[in-house]
Amino acid sequence: MSLRRAKEVLKIEADAVRSLIPRLNHSFEEAVKALLSVKGRIVVTGMGKPGIIGQKLSATLSSTGSPSLWLHPAEALHGDLGRVTKSDVVVALSNSGETEELVRLLPLIKKIGAKLIAITGSVRSTLAKNSDYVLDVTIRREACPLGLAPTASTTAMLAMGDALAVELQERRRFKADDFAFYHPGGNLAKQLLKVKDLMRTGRANPIVKESATVREALFAITRARAGSASIVNPKGRLVGIFTDGDLRRHLEKEADLSKVPIRSVMTRHPVTISPERLATEALRILEEKRIDEMPVVDASHRPIGLLDVQDLLRVGLVSPSFRDLT
Repeated sequence: MSLRRAKEVLKIEADAVRSLIPRLNHSFEEAVKALLSVKGRIVVTGMGKPGIIGQKLSATLSSTGSPSLWLHPAEALHGDLGRVTKSDVVVALSNSGETEELVRLLPLIKKIGAKLIAITGSVRSTLAKNSDYVLDVTIRREACPLGLAPTASTTAMLAMGDALAVELQERRRFKADDFAFYHPGGNLAKQLLKVKDLMRTGRANPIVKESATVREALFAITRARAGSASIVNPKGRLVGIFTDGDLRRHLEKEADLSKVPIRSVMTRHPVTISPERLATEALRILEEKRIDEMPVVDASHRPIGLLDVQDLLRVGLVSPSFRDLT
């Protein structure tokens, strides 16, 4: 099987996208400026297949720092046009630029006072002539062998929309933290969580002086409902960690540890992590070192938090099969 037609489709669509690069001109720059300065929202509209591309563009804009809503042009003609205000910018997608529902909307959008950006394959169309900014997505031919089904044209629209959204994202300085905020329920957000987002602090982070006894350390761990305690020197810097694993190992040698100084049984130079590190990195370290928790320290090596594998389990970063390996 040669898959000749499938390969030709991909070549035609790749050529269509590649041809857009020289068209990122003054009009594109002005459209970006208009979207950056919008006081309302970016309203995206389009019929049929371009409309589906428009829905994707609206969703991409919203998730990358540019508030947007999708408006079906037919519904707009039956009351939904009330969603558009003079503070908005409307982005209309149409390959021909003559889509009836969109053309009927043009004088109404102008009357409202909203700016209009056209993404079209016909720069001489009614839509283009009535728009403030025109983004040209003209293609040589559709990938459909009949030249009828929107294929290369919608791919070009999709790519131009992505170029617009990502350019806005860059200029708004939209960072990974912002992306995670707008994607709290997805796997992407989990990948972007930082240690500081999950670590235990305050009463949940037991810190014990190295002059304390094992009894005092155990009380601190119990109060915090934790699995370990961070041990600090007089300057508050981390010098060790005391875990239930340490307790078990020393109980084999000495039955009564209650009055033993914690410095005698703690693990010195424990594995630590910065609060700015990704939670996924923390998970990798826990698994590689075969430990269940580690102190989170600041630049002065003071323990400011405690990260437990249960904290990672809670947000779904580790499977329930993860077990105590200490």
